[in-house]
Amino acid sequence: MRKLSTKAKLIALAAASTLVLSACSGGGSTNTAETATDKQSGATAITAAVGYKTDNYHPSTTSSALALGSNWHVVEGLYELEKGTFKPFRALAADDEPTKVSDTEYTVKLRDGAKFSDGTAVTAADVVASFKRTNAEGNLYVSMLSFIEDVTEVDTNTVSIKLKYPFSLLKERLSLIKIVPAAASDEDLTSMPVGSGPWKYDSITETGLKFSPNEHYNGTMPATAKTMEWQILMDDTARVTALQEGTVQVAENIPADAVETAERNGATVTSVQGFGLPFLMFNTSKAPFDKKEVRQAFHYAINTEQLIENALSGKAEPATSFLPENHPNYNKAANVYDHNPEKAKQLLAEAGVSDLSVTLLTTDHGWITAMAPQIQNDLQAVGINVTIQSEASSSLYANYADAEAASYDLALAPGDPSVFGNDPALLMNWWYGNNVWTQKRSYWGTSPEFAQLQTILEASVKAEGEEQQKLWNQAFDLVATEVPLYPLLHRQVSTGFYADQLDGYTPIGTTGLNFVGVSLK
Repeated sequence: MRKLSTKAKLIALAAASTLVLSACSGGGSTNTAETATDKQSGATAITAAVGYKTDNYHPSTTSSALALGSNWHVVEGLYELEKGTFKPFRALAADDEPTKVSDTEYTVKLRDGAKFSDGTAVTAADVVASFKRTNAEGNLYVSMLSFIEDVTEVDTNTVSIKLKYPFSLLKERLSLIKIVPAAASDEDLTSMPVGSGPWKYDSITETGLKFSPNEHYNGTMPATAKTMEWQILMDDTARVTALQEGTVQVAENIPADAVETAERNGATVTSVQGFGLPFLMFNTSKAPFDKKEVRQAFHYAINTEQLIENALSGKAEPATSFLPENHPNYNKAANVYDHNPEKAKQLLAEAGVSDLSVTLLTTDHGWITAMAPQIQNDLQAVGINVTIQSEASSSLYANYADAEAASYDLALAPGDPSVFGNDPALLMNWWYGNNVWTQKRSYWGTSPEFAQLQTILEASVKAEGEEQQKLWNQAFDLVATEVPLYPLLHRQVSTGFYADQLDGYTPIGTTGLNFVGVSLK
């Protein structure tokens, strides 16, 4: 199996921390671009303002919110997911379904005449090499593809996919493997990848991205504008101003308190309920956080409804399960943490905990730090003394959670793995799988409940229909009871756009902007 270079591995790990903590924050670029022309003046470019940045665009290793979104336009998997519904559809695959050889073997034929943007043909060898890159040791994608035994070449245009066991979500997970040229170096793919999608990268800089149509694309959703330009504007005010002044046609992550400003020049701001969330994560290796009753007490103490109104202007819903209520596999969890200070006090007393003083670590994202003071007050109201310590994302994990013999108490941070897919097993595996989250952050990976959850999830991906849903419901109940890491709420994603300038554009409920199939009016 081909190994990633040391440089690529380090970049991938850094990008993973960026994604799971991705959110709008202050500071950043002040670059500008030419004002987006309207229909009457002959617009030729799709223009957007994005609120994230990265230095790793490698389709096989990146977890950056920016790179994942931009790569949707440039690289393809055998199958892709519709960004609004998460339904799989054929991309580089020639057929709507993989051809079943047995319960653990499938073949997939490539789209006839598919070429990368450099003009070279896409072959089965490229698919095999891309799988090996994505499944390389140390890659964050490995756990999401662990059901695959191997991918091999049948002929120039066909691959065989052998599974370790029957797996009911094959098409959904194949979307994780983006097909890139086997000859491309990891360094080139990290800086500016080549793909077979409708767009190709022309340039990638610290201030923005420029795309043009892939002249060799022969799929069903070709690029329809002459160019596409994304400005990287990390500052919320800069993005809103760019939209309000018409510099861009679309801007992501519009703060709730800036909607009126964003709409002043005729833009529409749409908020879509997503999976993205802030979570409380406990160091379960440290007393008294090794007791689930104590962890539960923290959740009962926090007035989530008030958090949503005060810090998010109502643009969220309280967590009543691991999944938001609009998720097709949602089921209300056995434990729902409505605001109940008396219940919190009772649980602390039953656990023998009194005079507890903790340090609440938070990331420095604006909407996260906005929540911290109320959480501090709510916890102090049930007798827990709280000191708030805000850290940059990289610092919080490197210096506290991931440190040897970590001694932190608990952390408040954001995350949204739905950029990878939407099936419950994938989403739960991100935080509760046998990985850095359970082994070096929550330290929950040594508990019997962790082992119990793995058994449930392994059974769920082999099942279908009602049996599968029952297993997922068991998993939701387990994590809602144990809460080593658990959401407080699920956020809405607010996107501003000019509907009169774009045909087919629909805001989505996860990070990233999707212009595949979108054209200028």
